[in-house]
Amino acid sequence: MPRTFLCCLALISALSTVPVVASVAGSAMSTQTTSQVSAADAAPFLGDWVLALEGPNGPGTFTLSVKMDKDKPSAELVTEAMGKQAITDITKADKALLLSYSFTWEGNAVDAVIRLTPEAEGKTKAQIDFAGGAYVMVGAATKKDAK
Repeated sequence: MPRTFLCCLALISALSTVPVVASVAGSAMSTQTTSQVSAADAAPFLGDWVLALEGPNGPGTFTLSVKMDKDKPSAELVTEAMGKQAITDITKADKALLLSYSFTWEGNAVDAVIRLTPEAEGKTKAQIDFAGGAYVMVGAATKKDAK
């Protein structure tokens, strides 16, 4: 995990101890209507992805695996710094898939939302919103080829 990403987690950790007003300010994703995800909704997102993202403190790379468990989507995010993170809170907003989870960093709970949005020419935009917009990383999601 790049050192700049670890620095952002330290910042998020510090912000998560500030009153709620500071940590909720301005998250664009929090104002959208979301709904449950059907197998058909999840189909374009199933598989293994590499998220190449850029944040205010520099780049970060994440591995994301999205699958169906019976009739419900689930996912797993993998990073060097945090290891594996299971994700079961998956919804949709318009054409985007939203994967919500939380993790503990230096004793503080940090909420995060991954947003995968299909774009023209088969490309997918990716975003991770940490701590209600306290730190946002954006970039591309690239689906790994199935072998």
